[in-house]
Amino acid sequence: MKTNSLALALSVCLTLAACSPKSESPKEPAQEAAAPAQTAQAPAGSFTIGTLSAVALRDGALEFPNDNKIFGVGKTPDDVAAVLTAAGVPTDKLSVSIQPLLVKSADRVLLFDTGAGSNFGPAGGQLTKSLADAGVEPAAVTDIFISHPHGDHIGGLLNAEGALTFANATIHMGAADWDFLKGLSAEKAAAIGATNHAALVTTLTPKIDAFAPGADLVPGVVKAVDLHGHTPGHSGYLIGSGTETLLYIGDSLHNYVISVQKPEWTVAFDNDAAAGEKNRVDVLAKSAGSGQRIYAVHFPYPGLGKFERRDDDFVWVAETL
Repeated sequence: MKTNSLALALSVCLTLAACSPKSESPKEPAQEAAAPAQTAQAPAGSFTIGTLSAVALRDGALEFPNDNKIFGVGKTPDDVAAVLTAAGVPTDKLSVSIQPLLVKSADRVLLFDTGAGSNFGPAGGQLTKSLADAGVEPAAVTDIFISHPHGDHIGGLLNAEGALTFANATIHMGAADWDFLKGLSAEKAAAIGATNHAALVTTLTPKIDAFAPGADLVPGVVKAVDLHGHTPGHSGYLIGSGTETLLYIGDSLHNYVISVQKPEWTVAFDNDAAAGEKNRVDVLAKSAGSGQRIYAVHFPYPGLGKFERRDDDFVWVAETL
């Protein structure tokens, strides 16, 4: 079953999130070691990308019932449950974390996506606190890289008063996605979590850098990677240079079990189901083949790891911090 109505799919997500009391990442199976004691110089979630310093930032988490309305569209709950059971995780629901990424270079403070803000109620909106915990004020952020304009990725761009949260930052977004966002009706924008659409577009416009696929955005530091399908201009970002790189995959894959082990299964969130499937398979195959280090914004915190091929399947191998 193909799902071409992005607005319909995201409206389901909004309804589920509004009913969820979750405000932090859910407990996942024991794949992460206990975090070591942190110092002021090394906030929780810290790691490096070559000479760049980085922090995985908590914004919140979403949960979806195993009803085939979002994941495994056209399959049955039993089909999905079988995969989840084999992975040793609950079968009645699927968890999706939200963790934007902070990266510091010698002269820039870079933020990759901005979380949900108030778009999903208590399910998100922890970004500014997480930044404060990492010792970063919003005014210090110089660049924001948006993977795509869904509400759990652009929700933190504006504050409660409708002003820019990151007043000094350039906002980089794929040109096709910027056009997509601007062209939405208020109703369709709300359905994907982009509330107060007209005011949002007006406020963002002076700050937007609408780039072409594959653009070299910060030479030697950030290069856009065309991962369209989820949205028309969905973009990943290759961070770093040489052999020390990290691929930020945005919403190429949502769930660390189903999206990875069954990439051919339709995801209702994808604007183009066929292109979304192709992108998932490509990301998995290329990354597993090269050993590319991955940052997955929706995988269990901190979302850092690699994909590996095992027999005829792929698996997510998390990196502990």
